[in-house]
Amino acid sequence: MNGPEIQISFAPGLRLFVSAERRGGPTPVTTDGASSLGHVVESLGVPLTEAGRLLVDGRPVEASYVPGAGETVEVEDVTRPQQVPGAPLRFLLDVHLGTLARRLRLLGVDAAYESEDIGDPALAALSARERRVMLSRDRGLLRRRELWAGAYVYSDRPDEQLRDVLARFAPPLAPWTRCTACNGELSGADKDAVRERLEQGTEKTYDVFAQCVACERVYWRGAHHARLEAIVTDAVREFGGATTR
Repeated sequence: MNGPEIQISFAPGLRLFVSAERRGGPTPVTTDGASSLGHVVESLGVPLTEAGRLLVDGRPVEASYVPGAGETVEVEDVTRPQQVPGAPLRFLLDVHLGTLARRLRLLGVDAAYESEDIGDPALAALSARERRVMLSRDRGLLRRRELWAGAYVYSDRPDEQLRDVLARFAPPLAPWTRCTACNGELSGADKDAVRERLEQGTEKTYDVFAQCVACERVYWRGAHHARLEAIVTDAVREFGGATTR
């Protein structure tokens, strides 16, 4: 038995998630008369992490709202910067976003990263347990109800991924304060204290060091510093923050 029919349209930024025939404007959808609007939106391909306000006949409603016959639904983009209430802003990235994780850490953003595929249920549970925003290109993962919060990473290019996350969430930046390997915090290190961890050439060439308080990895301004400095400079110029090293 057919249920009530509604008209639904999606903001331009969401049209990549829906089928081609739903990208041009309002289209009809036959519902079962019992499912929530959030369920309807996700059934059409849009993770709720990417949906902003849901409007029914022009008035905002919750995702739990059950739409009725003849109603017109508009699904807006998320607002930017997006607010994540109830916890310090920090992220969890899946196995495919290692470069993005390292760049966020370079900027001092708390970004946990799973270097192995532990599965969607475990990732969602970790997001909820540590109250981290799940960043992923996996739409199925972002539909899991147990997520604390989530966001789809639209590009497969690290430069664009970084800009998108910084623009969407506006995290405070504190470059050079976090370990790019393990996400721990860095502190200044005396050369004598880390000497045994240095190669002979590094020991002779450099005098300023930092060390991760978690994994004890040692950092200095080596051969790759200019490339990393460019990433930091561009991010700070566009999104704010202050270099601390």
